[in-house]
Amino acid sequence: MTQKEDPSVYEDKDSHLPRVLTVKDFLALGVGTIVSTTIFTLPGIVAAEHAGPAVALSCLFAAIVAGLVAFAYAEMAAAMPFAGSAYSWINVVFGEGFGWIAGWALLAEYFIAVAFVASGLSANFRGLLASFGLSIPAALANPLGSKGGLVDIVAVIAVVVCAVILWHGVRQAARVENVLVVLKVLAILAFIVIGLSAIHVQNYVPFVPKYHANADGSAFGGWRGIYAGVSTIFLAYIGFDSIAANSAEAKNPEKTMPRGIIGSLIIAVTLFMAVSLVLVGMFHYTHYAGIAEPVGWALRHSGHTVAATVIEGVAVIGMFTALIGMMMAGSRLLYSFGRDGMLPRYLGQLTSKDGLPNHALLVLSVIAVAIGAFFPFEFLSELISAGTLIAFMFVSLGIYRLRPREGRDIADPAFKMPFYPVLPALAFVGALVVFMGLDVQAKVYSGIWFVVGLIIYFAYGVRHSALNQH
Repeated sequence: MTQKEDPSVYEDKDSHLPRVLTVKDFLALGVGTIVSTTIFTLPGIVAAEHAGPAVALSCLFAAIVAGLVAFAYAEMAAAMPFAGSAYSWINVVFGEGFGWIAGWALLAEYFIAVAFVASGLSANFRGLLASFGLSIPAALANPLGSKGGLVDIVAVIAVVVCAVILWHGVRQAARVENVLVVLKVLAILAFIVIGLSAIHVQNYVPFVPKYHANADGSAFGGWRGIYAGVSTIFLAYIGFDSIAANSAEAKNPEKTMPRGIIGSLIIAVTLFMAVSLVLVGMFHYTHYAGIAEPVGWALRHSGHTVAATVIEGVAVIGMFTALIGMMMAGSRLLYSFGRDGMLPRYLGQLTSKDGLPNHALLVLSVIAVAIGAFFPFEFLSELISAGTLIAFMFVSLGIYRLRPREGRDIADPAFKMPFYPVLPALAFVGALVVFMGLDVQAKVYSGIWFVVGLIIYFAYGVRHSALNQH
Protein backbone atom coordinates (compact mmCIF):
# COMPACT_ATOMS: atom_id res chain seq x y z
CA MET A 1 0.00 0.00 0.00
CA THR A 2 2.87 2.40 0.75
CA GLN A 3 5.23 1.52 -2.11
CA LYS A 4 5.81 4.75 -4.02
CA GLU A 5 6.21 5.00 -7.79
CA ASP A 6 9.35 6.68 -9.13
CA PRO A 7 8.18 9.87 -10.96
CA SER A 8 10.73 9.21 -13.73
CA VAL A 9 8.86 5.98 -14.56
CA TYR A 10 5.68 7.96 -15.26
CA GLU A 11 7.63 10.50 -17.30
CA ASP A 12 8.91 7.67 -19.46
CA LYS A 13 5.55 5.85 -19.76
CA ASP A 14 3.67 9.03 -20.71
CA SER A 15 6.35 10.32 -23.08
CA HIS A 16 4.52 8.74 -26.03
CA LEU A 17 1.45 10.93 -25.49
CA PRO A 18 1.73 13.95 -27.83
CA ARG A 19 2.10 17.31 -26.01
CA VAL A 20 -0.20 19.48 -28.11
CA LEU A 21 -2.56 21.28 -25.66
CA THR A 22 -2.08 25.00 -24.86
CA VAL A 23 -3.48 27.37 -22.21
CA LYS A 24 -6.33 28.27 -24.58
CA ASP A 25 -7.22 24.58 -24.96
CA PHE A 26 -7.18 23.99 -21.21
CA LEU A 27 -9.29 27.08 -20.51
CA ALA A 28 -11.84 25.81 -23.04
CA LEU A 29 -11.64 22.29 -21.58
CA GLY A 30 -12.10 23.58 -18.02
CA VAL A 31 -14.89 26.05 -18.77
CA GLY A 32 -16.57 23.53 -21.06
CA THR A 33 -16.54 20.87 -18.35
CA ILE A 34 -17.42 23.05 -15.34
CA VAL A 35 -20.04 25.21 -17.09
CA SER A 36 -22.08 22.26 -18.34
CA THR A 37 -25.59 20.98 -17.69
CA THR A 38 -25.40 22.33 -14.15
CA ILE A 39 -25.39 26.07 -14.90
CA PHE A 40 -28.73 25.73 -16.70
CA THR A 41 -30.32 23.66 -13.90
CA LEU A 42 -28.69 23.90 -10.45
CA PRO A 43 -29.05 27.65 -9.67
CA GLY A 44 -32.84 27.44 -9.92
CA ILE A 45 -33.06 24.13 -8.08
CA VAL A 46 -30.82 25.28 -5.21
CA ALA A 47 -32.71 28.58 -4.92
CA ALA A 48 -36.08 26.81 -4.67
CA GLU A 49 -35.00 23.95 -2.40
CA HIS A 50 -32.30 25.41 -0.12
CA ALA A 51 -31.01 28.97 -0.34
CA GLY A 52 -33.57 31.32 -1.91
CA PRO A 53 -31.88 34.46 -3.37
CA ALA A 54 -28.74 33.55 -1.38
CA VAL A 55 -28.03 30.83 -3.98
CA ALA A 56 -25.29 33.20 -5.19
CA LEU A 57 -23.58 32.78 -1.80
CA SER A 58 -23.79 28.99 -2.15
CA CYS A 59 -22.06 29.37 -5.53
CA LEU A 60 -19.41 31.64 -3.99
CA PHE A 61 -18.62 29.47 -0.96
CA ALA A 62 -18.46 26.31 -3.10
CA ALA A 63 -16.08 28.17 -5.40
CA ILE A 64 -13.84 29.21 -2.50
CA VAL A 65 -13.40 25.58 -1.45
CA ALA A 66 -12.88 24.50 -5.07
CA GLY A 67 -10.37 27.33 -5.49
CA LEU A 68 -8.31 26.20 -2.50
CA VAL A 69 -8.16 22.68 -3.91
CA ALA A 70 -7.42 24.09 -7.38
CA PHE A 71 -4.23 25.70 -6.00
CA ALA A 72 -3.10 22.27 -4.78
CA TYR A 73 -4.02 20.74 -8.15
CA ALA A 74 -2.09 23.44 -9.98
CA GLU A 75 1.12 22.78 -8.04
CA MET A 76 0.78 19.00 -8.39
CA ALA A 77 0.12 19.24 -12.13
CA ALA A 78 3.04 21.64 -12.67
CA ALA A 79 5.44 19.42 -10.71
CA MET A 80 4.16 16.09 -12.04
CA PRO A 81 2.47 16.49 -15.44
CA PHE A 82 1.40 12.84 -15.67
CA ALA A 83 -1.77 11.28 -17.07
CA GLY A 84 -4.26 10.26 -14.40
CA SER A 85 -4.06 13.38 -12.18
CA ALA A 86 -4.67 12.54 -8.49
CA TYR A 87 -4.20 8.80 -9.03
CA SER A 88 -0.67 9.21 -10.39
CA TRP A 89 0.31 11.99 -7.96
CA ILE A 90 -0.82 10.10 -4.86
CA ASN A 91 1.01 7.02 -6.15
CA VAL A 92 4.21 9.08 -6.10
CA VAL A 93 3.79 10.94 -2.80
CA PHE A 94 1.81 8.50 -0.59
CA GLY A 95 2.06 5.08 -2.24
CA GLU A 96 0.23 2.70 -4.55
CA GLY A 97 -2.64 1.74 -2.23
CA PHE A 98 -3.54 5.34 -1.48
CA GLY A 99 -3.18 6.18 -5.17
CA TRP A 100 -5.64 3.41 -5.98
CA ILE A 101 -8.18 4.80 -3.49
CA ALA A 102 -7.89 8.34 -4.92
CA GLY A 103 -8.02 7.06 -8.50
CA TRP A 104 -10.94 4.74 -7.82
CA ALA A 105 -12.83 7.70 -6.32
CA LEU A 106 -12.21 9.74 -9.47
CA LEU A 107 -13.17 6.82 -11.70
CA ALA A 108 -16.63 6.86 -10.14
CA GLU A 109 -16.84 10.56 -10.93
CA TYR A 110 -15.99 10.08 -14.60
CA PHE A 111 -18.20 7.04 -15.22
CA ILE A 112 -21.15 8.76 -13.57
CA ALA A 113 -20.43 12.31 -14.76
CA VAL A 114 -20.28 11.27 -18.42
CA ALA A 115 -23.61 9.50 -18.01
CA PHE A 116 -25.03 12.43 -15.98
CA VAL A 117 -24.12 15.03 -18.61
CA ALA A 118 -25.42 12.80 -21.41
CA SER A 119 -28.72 12.38 -19.54
CA GLY A 120 -28.92 16.14 -18.93
CA LEU A 121 -28.22 16.83 -22.60
CA SER A 122 -30.99 14.41 -23.52
CA ALA A 123 -33.47 16.07 -21.14
CA ASN A 124 -32.72 19.54 -22.52
CA PHE A 125 -32.87 18.28 -26.11
CA ARG A 126 -36.31 16.79 -25.47
CA GLY A 127 -37.40 20.09 -23.90
CA LEU A 128 -36.19 21.91 -27.00
CA LEU A 129 -38.13 19.52 -29.26
CA ALA A 130 -41.25 20.07 -27.14
CA SER A 131 -41.13 23.81 -27.88
CA PHE A 132 -41.61 22.87 -31.55
CA GLY A 133 -44.41 20.42 -30.74
CA LEU A 134 -42.18 17.38 -31.31
CA SER A 135 -41.43 14.47 -29.00
CA ILE A 136 -39.47 11.21 -28.82
CA PRO A 137 -41.41 8.02 -27.99
CA ALA A 138 -41.27 7.27 -24.23
CA ALA A 139 -39.53 3.94 -24.84
CA LEU A 140 -36.58 5.75 -26.47
CA ALA A 141 -36.69 8.92 -24.35
CA ASN A 142 -36.28 7.55 -20.82
CA PRO A 143 -33.99 5.07 -19.05
CA LEU A 144 -35.12 1.49 -18.40
CA GLY A 145 -37.98 1.37 -15.89
CA SER A 146 -38.46 5.16 -15.81
CA LYS A 147 -41.67 6.61 -17.28
CA GLY A 148 -42.17 3.67 -19.64
CA GLY A 149 -38.66 3.89 -21.05
CA LEU A 150 -36.34 1.21 -22.40
CA VAL A 151 -33.28 3.27 -23.31
CA ASP A 152 -32.37 6.97 -23.44
CA ILE A 153 -31.37 6.97 -27.10
CA VAL A 154 -30.27 10.64 -27.16
CA ALA A 155 -27.81 9.99 -24.31
CA VAL A 156 -26.40 7.01 -26.22
CA ILE A 157 -25.95 8.99 -29.44
CA ALA A 158 -24.30 11.90 -27.57
CA VAL A 159 -21.67 9.64 -25.97
CA VAL A 160 -20.96 7.86 -29.26
CA VAL A 161 -20.51 11.16 -31.16
CA CYS A 162 -18.03 12.45 -28.56
CA ALA A 163 -16.15 9.13 -28.57
CA VAL A 164 -15.75 9.35 -32.35
CA ILE A 165 -14.39 12.92 -32.06
CA LEU A 166 -11.88 11.91 -29.37
CA TRP A 167 -10.88 8.75 -31.27
CA HIS A 168 -9.22 10.97 -33.87
CA GLY A 169 -7.01 12.77 -31.34
CA VAL A 170 -6.98 15.52 -28.73
CA ARG A 171 -5.92 18.22 -31.20
CA GLN A 172 -9.09 17.75 -33.25
CA ALA A 173 -11.20 17.40 -30.08
CA ALA A 174 -9.68 20.62 -28.70
CA ARG A 175 -10.69 22.50 -31.86
CA VAL A 176 -14.30 21.32 -31.54
CA GLU A 177 -14.22 22.09 -27.80
CA ASN A 178 -12.93 25.64 -28.31
CA VAL A 179 -15.69 26.53 -30.79
CA LEU A 180 -18.49 25.00 -28.70
CA VAL A 181 -17.29 26.68 -25.49
CA VAL A 182 -17.38 30.11 -27.15
CA LEU A 183 -20.95 29.43 -28.34
CA LYS A 184 -22.03 28.28 -24.89
CA VAL A 185 -20.50 31.27 -23.09
CA LEU A 186 -22.18 33.62 -25.59
CA ALA A 187 -25.52 31.92 -24.84
CA ILE A 188 -25.00 32.40 -21.09
CA LEU A 189 -24.02 36.06 -21.56
CA ALA A 190 -27.11 36.57 -23.75
CA PHE A 191 -29.32 35.18 -20.96
CA ILE A 192 -27.65 37.48 -18.41
CA VAL A 193 -28.13 40.58 -20.59
CA ILE A 194 -31.76 39.76 -21.44
CA GLY A 195 -32.52 38.73 -17.86
CA LEU A 196 -31.19 42.01 -16.44
CA SER A 197 -34.00 43.82 -18.24
CA ALA A 198 -36.62 41.69 -16.43
CA ILE A 199 -35.30 41.89 -12.85
CA HIS A 200 -37.64 42.87 -10.01
CA VAL A 201 -35.64 44.04 -6.98
CA GLN A 202 -38.32 42.89 -4.51
CA ASN A 203 -37.50 39.27 -5.46
CA TYR A 204 -34.18 39.62 -3.60
CA VAL A 205 -35.92 40.40 -0.28
CA PRO A 206 -35.21 38.75 2.09
CA PHE A 207 -31.86 37.78 0.57
CA VAL A 208 -31.35 35.02 3.16
CA PRO A 209 -34.80 33.55 3.93
CA LYS A 210 -35.63 32.34 7.42
CA TYR A 211 -34.54 28.78 8.16
CA HIS A 212 -36.93 25.83 8.15
CA ALA A 213 -36.63 22.11 7.42
CA ASN A 214 -37.97 20.78 4.11
CA ALA A 215 -40.35 17.84 4.01
CA ASP A 216 -37.44 15.49 3.20
CA GLY A 217 -35.45 16.75 6.21
CA SER A 218 -33.04 18.92 4.22
CA ALA A 219 -32.40 22.55 5.17
CA PHE A 220 -33.99 25.63 3.61
CA GLY A 221 -33.03 29.19 4.43
CA GLY A 222 -30.53 30.61 6.89
CA TRP A 223 -26.89 29.58 6.86
CA ARG A 224 -27.87 25.92 6.96
CA GLY A 225 -29.77 26.34 3.71
CA ILE A 226 -26.78 28.09 2.12
CA TYR A 227 -24.54 25.22 3.34
CA ALA A 228 -26.92 22.64 1.83
CA GLY A 229 -26.71 24.63 -1.42
CA VAL A 230 -22.90 24.56 -1.30
CA SER A 231 -22.84 20.76 -1.23
CA THR A 232 -25.27 20.62 -4.16
CA ILE A 233 -23.56 23.31 -6.26
CA PHE A 234 -20.09 21.89 -5.63
CA LEU A 235 -20.56 19.10 -8.18
CA ALA A 236 -20.50 21.80 -10.86
CA TYR A 237 -16.95 22.87 -9.97
CA ILE A 238 -15.23 19.49 -9.91
CA GLY A 239 -14.56 19.71 -13.64
CA PHE A 240 -11.10 21.24 -13.15
CA ASP A 241 -9.84 17.71 -12.43
CA SER A 242 -10.46 17.01 -16.12
CA ILE A 243 -7.72 19.52 -16.96
CA ALA A 244 -5.20 17.88 -14.64
CA ALA A 245 -5.97 14.42 -16.04
CA ASN A 246 -4.68 15.60 -19.42
CA SER A 247 -1.48 17.23 -18.15
CA ALA A 248 0.68 14.63 -19.93
CA GLU A 249 -0.52 16.18 -23.19
CA ALA A 250 0.20 19.80 -22.22
CA LYS A 251 2.75 22.05 -23.89
CA ASN A 252 4.99 23.63 -21.23
CA PRO A 253 2.90 22.17 -18.35
CA GLU A 254 4.56 24.31 -15.66
CA LYS A 255 2.74 27.35 -17.07
CA THR A 256 -0.22 25.90 -18.93
CA MET A 257 -1.54 23.74 -16.07
CA PRO A 258 -1.84 26.41 -13.32
CA ARG A 259 -3.24 28.96 -15.79
CA GLY A 260 -5.74 26.48 -17.20
CA ILE A 261 -6.93 25.15 -13.82
CA ILE A 262 -7.23 28.43 -11.94
CA GLY A 263 -8.30 30.53 -14.95
CA SER A 264 -11.17 28.22 -15.94
CA LEU A 265 -12.45 28.11 -12.35
CA ILE A 266 -12.50 31.94 -12.09
CA ILE A 267 -14.44 32.23 -15.38
CA ALA A 268 -16.89 29.51 -14.32
CA VAL A 269 -17.57 30.99 -10.87
CA THR A 270 -18.26 34.43 -12.36
CA LEU A 271 -20.78 32.96 -14.80
CA PHE A 272 -22.47 30.82 -12.11
CA MET A 273 -22.97 33.74 -9.73
CA ALA A 274 -24.26 36.00 -12.51
CA VAL A 275 -26.78 33.40 -13.73
CA SER A 276 -27.93 32.74 -10.14
CA LEU A 277 -28.49 36.42 -9.34
CA VAL A 278 -30.34 37.06 -12.61
CA LEU A 279 -32.58 34.00 -12.20
CA VAL A 280 -33.79 34.86 -8.68
CA GLY A 281 -34.19 38.51 -9.73
CA MET A 282 -36.44 37.66 -12.67
CA PHE A 283 -38.91 35.56 -10.65
CA HIS A 284 -39.38 34.76 -6.98
CA TYR A 285 -37.29 31.70 -6.14
CA THR A 286 -40.41 29.66 -5.28
CA HIS A 287 -41.35 29.63 -8.98
CA TYR A 288 -38.36 27.40 -9.77
CA ALA A 289 -39.53 24.46 -7.63
CA GLY A 290 -39.70 21.37 -9.81
CA ILE A 291 -38.44 23.21 -12.92
CA ALA A 292 -35.73 21.13 -14.67
CA GLU A 293 -34.64 23.93 -17.02
CA PRO A 294 -35.08 27.21 -15.10
CA VAL A 295 -33.11 29.37 -17.56
CA GLY A 296 -35.45 28.54 -20.46
CA TRP A 297 -38.52 28.75 -18.20
CA ALA A 298 -37.56 32.23 -16.94
CA LEU A 299 -37.01 33.55 -20.45
CA ARG A 300 -40.29 32.13 -21.79
CA HIS A 301 -42.33 33.45 -18.85
CA SER A 302 -40.81 36.91 -19.18
CA GLY A 303 -41.91 37.12 -22.82
CA HIS A 304 -38.62 36.16 -24.51
CA THR A 305 -39.80 32.98 -26.25
CA VAL A 306 -37.46 33.20 -29.24
CA ALA A 307 -34.45 33.92 -27.03
CA ALA A 308 -35.39 30.94 -24.82
CA THR A 309 -35.46 28.62 -27.82
CA VAL A 310 -32.16 29.89 -29.25
CA ILE A 311 -30.33 29.85 -25.92
CA GLU A 312 -31.61 26.37 -25.04
CA GLY A 313 -30.56 25.17 -28.49
CA VAL A 314 -27.04 26.53 -28.04
CA ALA A 315 -26.98 25.11 -24.50
CA VAL A 316 -27.72 21.61 -25.79
CA ILE A 317 -24.92 21.89 -28.35
CA GLY A 318 -22.65 23.36 -25.67
CA MET A 319 -23.22 20.38 -23.39
CA PHE A 320 -21.09 18.37 -25.79
CA THR A 321 -18.12 20.35 -24.41
CA ALA A 322 -18.62 18.82 -20.97
CA LEU A 323 -18.98 15.35 -22.49
CA ILE A 324 -15.77 15.76 -24.49
CA GLY A 325 -13.90 17.04 -21.43
CA MET A 326 -15.13 14.29 -19.10
CA MET A 327 -14.55 11.53 -21.64
CA MET A 328 -11.05 12.79 -22.45
CA ALA A 329 -10.10 12.92 -18.77
CA GLY A 330 -11.82 9.66 -17.83
CA SER A 331 -10.10 7.74 -20.62
CA ARG A 332 -6.70 9.10 -19.45
CA LEU A 333 -7.44 7.89 -15.93
CA LEU A 334 -8.41 4.42 -17.17
CA TYR A 335 -5.26 4.41 -19.31
CA SER A 336 -3.21 5.19 -16.18
CA PHE A 337 -4.70 2.22 -14.34
CA GLY A 338 -3.86 -0.05 -17.28
CA ARG A 339 -0.41 1.52 -17.68
CA ASP A 340 0.39 0.52 -14.09
CA GLY A 341 -1.18 -2.95 -14.27
CA MET A 342 -3.82 -2.06 -11.67
CA LEU A 343 -6.50 -2.95 -14.23
CA PRO A 344 -5.99 -5.07 -17.40
CA ARG A 345 -2.99 -3.81 -19.41
CA TYR A 346 -5.18 -3.61 -22.51
CA LEU A 347 -6.43 -0.30 -21.06
CA GLY A 348 -2.87 1.06 -20.90
CA GLN A 349 -2.04 0.40 -24.54
CA LEU A 350 -1.69 3.32 -26.97
CA THR A 351 -2.57 3.21 -30.65
CA SER A 352 0.51 2.60 -32.80
CA LYS A 353 -0.39 5.34 -35.29
CA ASP A 354 -1.27 8.32 -33.07
CA GLY A 355 -0.16 7.26 -29.58
CA LEU A 356 -3.68 7.68 -28.15
CA PRO A 357 -5.31 5.69 -25.28
CA ASN A 358 -8.25 4.64 -27.43
CA HIS A 359 -8.70 1.24 -25.75
CA ALA A 360 -9.45 3.06 -22.50
CA LEU A 361 -11.73 5.48 -24.39
CA LEU A 362 -13.72 2.57 -25.85
CA VAL A 363 -14.25 0.92 -22.45
CA LEU A 364 -15.23 4.22 -20.82
CA SER A 365 -17.73 4.92 -23.63
CA VAL A 366 -19.39 1.51 -23.33
CA ILE A 367 -19.77 1.79 -19.54
CA ALA A 368 -21.02 5.39 -19.74
CA VAL A 369 -23.58 4.43 -22.41
CA ALA A 370 -24.85 1.61 -20.16
CA ILE A 371 -25.13 3.90 -17.11
CA GLY A 372 -26.57 6.92 -18.94
CA ALA A 373 -29.03 4.91 -21.00
CA PHE A 374 -30.44 2.85 -18.14
CA PHE A 375 -30.18 4.97 -14.95
CA PRO A 376 -32.29 8.10 -14.33
CA PHE A 377 -30.81 11.61 -14.18
CA GLU A 378 -31.78 12.24 -10.52
CA PHE A 379 -30.07 9.05 -9.35
CA LEU A 380 -26.83 9.96 -11.12
CA SER A 381 -26.70 13.51 -9.77
CA GLU A 382 -26.52 12.24 -6.17
CA LEU A 383 -23.39 10.19 -6.72
CA ILE A 384 -20.91 12.50 -8.44
CA SER A 385 -19.45 14.66 -5.68
CA ALA A 386 -18.63 12.14 -2.94
CA GLY A 387 -15.74 10.30 -4.60
CA THR A 388 -14.24 13.45 -6.04
CA LEU A 389 -14.18 15.19 -2.65
CA ILE A 390 -12.20 12.27 -1.21
CA ALA A 391 -9.65 12.62 -4.02
CA PHE A 392 -9.54 16.38 -3.34
CA MET A 393 -8.68 15.72 0.31
CA PHE A 394 -5.83 13.41 -0.73
CA VAL A 395 -4.40 16.00 -3.13
CA SER A 396 -4.62 18.79 -0.53
CA LEU A 397 -2.69 16.74 2.05
CA GLY A 398 -0.33 15.53 -0.68
CA ILE A 399 1.23 19.01 -0.90
CA TYR A 400 2.88 18.33 2.48
CA ARG A 401 4.58 15.25 1.03
CA LEU A 402 5.36 16.88 -2.32
CA ARG A 403 7.03 20.10 -1.14
CA PRO A 404 10.12 18.45 0.54
CA ARG A 405 10.80 16.45 -2.66
CA GLU A 406 10.57 19.37 -5.12
CA GLY A 407 13.96 20.08 -6.64
CA ARG A 408 15.17 16.59 -5.68
CA ASP A 409 13.53 13.58 -7.35
CA ILE A 410 10.52 15.70 -8.45
CA ALA A 411 10.78 18.85 -10.59
CA ASP A 412 10.72 22.19 -8.78
CA PRO A 413 7.64 23.82 -10.39
CA ALA A 414 7.34 27.48 -11.33
CA PHE A 415 3.91 27.61 -9.61
CA LYS A 416 3.52 26.75 -5.92
CA MET A 417 0.47 26.83 -3.66
CA PRO A 418 0.61 30.16 -1.78
CA PHE A 419 0.60 30.55 2.02
CA TYR A 420 2.12 27.12 2.64
CA PRO A 421 1.63 25.34 5.05
CA VAL A 422 -1.74 26.96 5.95
CA LEU A 423 -3.58 26.78 2.61
CA PRO A 424 -3.28 23.00 2.04
CA ALA A 425 -4.86 22.42 5.46
CA LEU A 426 -7.68 24.86 4.67
CA ALA A 427 -8.28 23.08 1.34
CA PHE A 428 -8.51 19.72 3.13
CA VAL A 429 -10.91 21.06 5.78
CA GLY A 430 -13.04 22.79 3.14
CA ALA A 431 -13.41 19.60 1.09
CA LEU A 432 -14.23 17.64 4.27
CA VAL A 433 -16.91 20.16 5.29
CA VAL A 434 -18.55 19.98 1.84
CA PHE A 435 -18.38 16.15 1.97
CA MET A 436 -20.14 16.13 5.35
CA GLY A 437 -22.93 18.22 3.80
CA LEU A 438 -23.76 15.57 1.18
CA ASP A 439 -26.91 13.52 1.71
CA VAL A 440 -26.75 10.11 3.38
CA GLN A 441 -27.57 8.21 0.18
CA ALA A 442 -24.56 9.68 -1.64
CA LYS A 443 -22.28 8.65 1.23
CA VAL A 444 -23.72 5.12 1.33
CA TYR A 445 -23.30 4.60 -2.42
CA SER A 446 -19.75 5.96 -2.31
CA GLY A 447 -19.01 3.55 0.57
CA ILE A 448 -20.23 0.62 -1.54
CA TRP A 449 -18.08 1.82 -4.45
CA PHE A 450 -15.00 1.89 -2.19
CA VAL A 451 -15.64 -1.63 -0.91
CA VAL A 452 -15.82 -2.86 -4.52
CA GLY A 453 -12.62 -0.94 -5.28
CA LEU A 454 -10.70 -2.48 -2.38
CA ILE A 455 -11.82 -5.98 -3.41
CA ILE A 456 -10.54 -5.37 -6.96
CA TYR A 457 -7.28 -3.89 -5.62
CA PHE A 458 -6.45 -6.84 -3.37
CA ALA A 459 -7.78 -9.49 -5.78
CA TYR A 460 -6.24 -8.10 -8.99
CA GLY A 461 -4.30 -4.85 -8.62
CA VAL A 462 -1.74 -5.99 -6.04
CA ARG A 463 -0.91 -9.10 -8.06
CA HIS A 464 -0.54 -7.39 -11.42
CA SER A 465 0.84 -4.02 -10.37
CA ALA A 466 3.86 -2.92 -12.42
CA LEU A 467 5.35 -1.43 -9.24
CA ASN A 468 5.26 -4.81 -7.50
CA GLN A 469 6.95 -6.49 -10.47
CA HIS A 470 10.13 -4.41 -9.98
